[in-house]
Amino acid sequence: MLVLLIVMFTAISFGAKDLTLATVWGAVFHYNAELTSHQIIHELRLPRVLGAAVIGAGFAVAGALMQGITRNPLADSGILGINAGAAFMVALSFAFFPNLPYSSLMLVSFLGAVLSTVFIYLLGASTPGGLTPLRLTIAGSVVAALLHSLSSGIAIYYNLSQDLAFWYAGGVAGVKWKHLNLLVPVILLAIAGAVMISRSVSLISLGEEVSAGLGVKTKRIRLLGIVLAIILAGVGVSAVGSIGFVGLVIPHIARKLVGVDYRFIIPLSALLGAILLVLADLGARMVHPPKELAISLMIALVGVPFFLYLARKERRNLS
Repeated sequence: MLVLLIVMFTAISFGAKDLTLATVWGAVFHYNAELTSHQIIHELRLPRVLGAAVIGAGFAVAGALMQGITRNPLADSGILGINAGAAFMVALSFAFFPNLPYSSLMLVSFLGAVLSTVFIYLLGASTPGGLTPLRLTIAGSVVAALLHSLSSGIAIYYNLSQDLAFWYAGGVAGVKWKHLNLLVPVILLAIAGAVMISRSVSLISLGEEVSAGLGVKTKRIRLLGIVLAIILAGVGVSAVGSIGFVGLVIPHIARKLVGVDYRFIIPLSALLGAILLVLADLGARMVHPPKELAISLMIALVGVPFFLYLARKERRNLS
């Protein structure tokens, strides 16, 4: 937690305008609306850093839940197409309901995540042999590619390229206090729900027979876990766009640090996910100031090699 606070304070301190640590401290704890430097921190940097931390935690916990309940080390809300479904519904909203309030946009994004998840599960389960981790990953990748193509088509046809560029690239620059007032309670409640079912997720991750023999209601826990993951991913995408790989990389790091018990993996994933997204936002701002790179690019530099490593490792285990 101390590391997260240090990273957040550092991220608030650096940007297009250089500010001293004393100024940052004063703006955070003794805000003066008449000072321009305080306004920059309070109205621009503070909400984006808090948003990055909360949403990063949400994406990471969503990935941890997906990996636990599906027993698939490649599971992630981005790879499995959940983020793409949420982004597709955002594109439709921009095309047909351009003045939709943010609270309604969150609900629409959540609906898109639900529909894409249901479709992916049906597609994966329809093949001979039933649903397996590999088939789930392939189905998610196919659906994600389809939805991204449809979103691009909508953007071109309705001239929304500029409006949707934020969701394609991903970023927290647009997060304001009014957004935080809505998304923070939802994400924190969903993370709390994930912690509450973490013991059952640990047992499910050990195998169907083991969890059933210990009295775990696997279908109920899986459904609840999927719903929580969809909420976390859908709300996150509605705020910062389709940022992938956070939910893939972070749970594996947490598992290396605390073992296979999801009572520890989920809280640590939330902490590490928050740190990663705050650092990614800071890096995106500092690589070529005053211009900003997309956060998704910064995370992909880590996430893509990590995914390829896991995919190769999983293929060796299957052979």
